[in-house]
Amino acid sequence: MTAFVTGASGYIGSRLVDALVSADESVVVGSRTPEKLTSFDWHDDVRAVRLDVTDADSCAEALSAEDVDVAYYLVHAIGESGYRATDLASARYFAEAARAAGVRRIVYLGGFVPEGEKLSEHLASRAEVGEALTIDGIEVVWLRAAIVIGAGSTSFEMIRYLADRLPVLPLPSWLSKPVQPIAVDDVVHYLLACASPDVPADAYDIAGPEILPYKDLVFAYVRAAELHRLGVPTPGIPTKLAALVIGRLIPVPGLLADDLVQSLVNSMTASENRISEFVPEPEGGLTDVDDAMRRSLLGASATRGLATTPDSLRLVSSDAEWTGGDVRSIRRRGAELLSEDGWKLAEALGIGAVLYSWPVAPVVRTNLDVVAAVSSRVRSLLKF
Repeated sequence: MTAFVTGASGYIGSRLVDALVSADESVVVGSRTPEKLTSFDWHDDVRAVRLDVTDADSCAEALSAEDVDVAYYLVHAIGESGYRATDLASARYFAEAARAAGVRRIVYLGGFVPEGEKLSEHLASRAEVGEALTIDGIEVVWLRAAIVIGAGSTSFEMIRYLADRLPVLPLPSWLSKPVQPIAVDDVVHYLLACASPDVPADAYDIAGPEILPYKDLVFAYVRAAELHRLGVPTPGIPTKLAALVIGRLIPVPGLLADDLVQSLVNSMTASENRISEFVPEPEGGLTDVDDAMRRSLLGASATRGLATTPDSLRLVSSDAEWTGGDVRSIRRRGAELLSEDGWKLAEALGIGAVLYSWPVAPVVRTNLDVVAAVSSRVRSLLKF
């Protein structure tokens, strides 16, 4: 099988590529900037081609140049202005190009579509993409999921930063909405299985084994991280206001955090389990929330790549720079200033005990980000 993966530099896409390579499949990855994929340790085991899904000609050129059996559609523009229209047009371009190129199947990962609820902008966009990909002449398997747990996942990192930084956690009433999260290794398990023609083309919900309120998910992290946090009910706070505040409290890209927080008004639980008729659960069963949180906090130094990490839920070196919490960022910046050996010596002398402690770590992290941003801006100005 030849698999074409879009969004290969993203959180789930990068882990899917690693799993495909490990299964000895032939893998082609599409990217606007293929040269930037060299940071992934699977780079030499795949063929990288230039692809801009917002451009119909680029989609046609990338897909027609390869003999593709299955195309994974894992790209989205969430966090960008006007992302909903962009995502809809991109899905149409890709589906038409895939059909013209003779691709047998598209596998798409989107979000749940709760019945009887007004969808947030983000969830409505994800549903529109699934519908746009579903055209005559090509099979489409549309997987729908809620929050994905794993270090490096945007949802997990938002929980990490909020719980790490706030000794008192506000609990708006909408955090009582139910959610059925799924660990990233289980998501990859289903994505791999759905390349097979044994799974009929259709839309399927995939989910972990537990349903719980959003607030309980936050405190599952608190337990795993061995923190002491107080939850205080704060009824009446709209998601728009919460998104505005959260986007300034944590280093997750602002518009991305805003879009995700505003989706918390929707119930995010599976409405059916038909996928089990065609795909068995992973060996050992689906990962529960407490185990997923525990595993996500292991190996947070992020010194390993995907091919060498013992667990796909751990943070890896190719995950986004803003992931990993305050401690990882301080370590990374410290190593840049003093070298790896120099920073290890500084840690041995006790500097880490001070800088990594709460509430020092968030303050140091925030100021390091400011310094890095200013330095980057100065360098760009000097080029002119």
